[in-house]
Amino acid sequence: MQIVPIRDLRDTTAISEACNNSREPIFITKNGYGDMVLMSMEVYERLTATAELYRKLMVAEQELADGQMLEGRAAFANLRARYE
Repeated sequence: MQIVPIRDLRDTTAISEACNNSREPIFITKNGYGDMVLMSMEVYERLTATAELYRKLMVAEQELADGQMLEGRAAFANLRARYE
């Protein structure tokens, strides 16, 4: 984890390189307290993809708990009927 004071944001080239070389967000502090988080596009896309995966898993678990499930063969039969 990298923590950088806000005054270091003046050196945009160095901050950009740090973001792109790091596989984690960089935390920016102001007066010793957390203020912002910077990250590369790669890190952002990975985090949003992970969040989307967890959201889909939560939906699936809720459907399972609600009894909204099909036996495997029935599910594949429905898919075949829909796309053939």
